Amino acid sequence: MDITIRRAEKRDCVRLLELIQELAEYEKAPNEVTVTLSHFEKSGFGENPVWWGFVAEVKGVVVGMALYYVRYSTWKGQRMYLEDILVTQEMRGQKIGSLLFDTLIKEAKEKKFTGMNWQVLEWNEPAINFYKKYNANFDPEWHNGSIVF
Repeated sequence: MDITIRRAEKRDCVRLLELIQELAEYEKAPNEVTVTLSHFEKSGFGENPVWWGFVAEVKGVVVGMALYYVRYSTWKGQRMYLEDILVTQEMRGQKIGSLLFDTLIKEAKEKKFTGMNWQVLEWNEPAINFYKKYNANFDPEWHNGSIVF
């Protein structure tokens, strides 16, 4: 299978939002995606982008994505925060996720980030097992907090 990994471009945003919706449905939160296409495009490709990403293409169709932003740790410095990584259900098991993740690691090293962070739902065993292949650390001591405005 011919898989191309490339940087996400503005023209990909419609498809990226479709993939994000697929992820939300998988995570049993289909109504939680409220970002508009306009806001999403501006946030990634406006004057001051706050996210960057990569896409995986097969035969010209985007079948996977990885989106990140820069997080700052007062203890460690700049780190990559992986917001979402997703491969469409029908394309899973083809090593596309590994290609995307390896690309993220390469990008983080090139940018001299001190590491990468992400979250994974405790019931998402396939994702947890994927990250364990990379010898990822999971910290049971921290709870996620958020405020909705």
